[in-house]
Amino acid sequence: MSLNQSKDHNRRLVLASRPVGAPGPDNFRLEQTDIPQPADGQVLLRTVFLSLDPYMRGRMSDAPSYAEPVGIGEVMVGGTVNRVVDSRLDGFEAGDWVLSYTCGWQDYALSDGTMLINLGKSPAQPSLALGVLGMPGFTAYMGLLDIGAPKEGETLVVAAATGPVGATVGQIGKLKGCRVIGVAGGAEKCRFAVDELGFDACVDHYADDFAAQLSAACPSGIDVYYENVGGKVLDGVLPLLNTGARIPVCGLISQYNATNLPEGPDRLGLLMGLILTKRLRVQGFIIFDDYGHRYDEFYQDMSRWYAEGKIKYREQVVDNLEQAPEALAGLLEGKNFGKLVIRVGDDD
Repeated sequence: MSLNQSKDHNRRLVLASRPVGAPGPDNFRLEQTDIPQPADGQVLLRTVFLSLDPYMRGRMSDAPSYAEPVGIGEVMVGGTVNRVVDSRLDGFEAGDWVLSYTCGWQDYALSDGTMLINLGKSPAQPSLALGVLGMPGFTAYMGLLDIGAPKEGETLVVAAATGPVGATVGQIGKLKGCRVIGVAGGAEKCRFAVDELGFDACVDHYADDFAAQLSAACPSGIDVYYENVGGKVLDGVLPLLNTGARIPVCGLISQYNATNLPEGPDRLGLLMGLILTKRLRVQGFIIFDDYGHRYDEFYQDMSRWYAEGKIKYREQVVDNLEQAPEALAGLLEGKNFGKLVIRVGDDD
């Protein structure tokens, strides 16, 4: 098999140390173990695609959070698309494609069916289950429609506009009749948001006059701000929020590598004052904890929109499991363009 994946042993990347600031390859250790054998009620899975997502930085820390941290010496967590190698579990056969949330950063793993979704024998593009038809798409769909509650004619602003969540948020917003303004890093990403995704405008957050450009792009203020970045982008958004604006919060990627509070004045008083005087709705959510029971609703709508060409999706694939640590570091710095996926093994 290619991509250094073997039929004789299992590569796995474990957390070797907790990062201080940005994570790097030294925080991981590559190990080689025997391939496990399934018992009754289990399946043996071989990883083909591994999803890289910003939440992984939080799981590398032992600070209190919504999920248990990855232990030192444990396999790093992550969603995967796998092939079933051997099955002793009803509902799964050798050769099936599956979506798993328990395998993590390794070639092979056992599963008892927990958080395991059968994708069938021949999905057209299996890696979509890690992107627009998976957790990022689900996050975009529920956060915008349930918390953001966009109305026709309103102004929606979304940060990280060309990432897998932001790009989907903006396109759903257009389907609902909103004026959509993206925020992205660099001219190329901004052009993509407008020319390919159909946003009305996109503002480069690297621009020295970012706040002024954002204000000019939102002459009627902001009714919905989909928050997944924080920092400088949030600072520019706050003065533009309309009374009754809604702010779904699914992430704060600008803060994930921070070791200290940001420089400058304390903005908490400003934020709390705006929440009161403008009656803002600010709500954080964890997608499967809060909305797992509505996955079928999302999948029905999103698969139809994607098939009809109403939702476009960009994927960046990096080959080889051993490239995952460096790729994750780049993701947290905004170096990716689209949904970042590691191709761990062959499709067949």
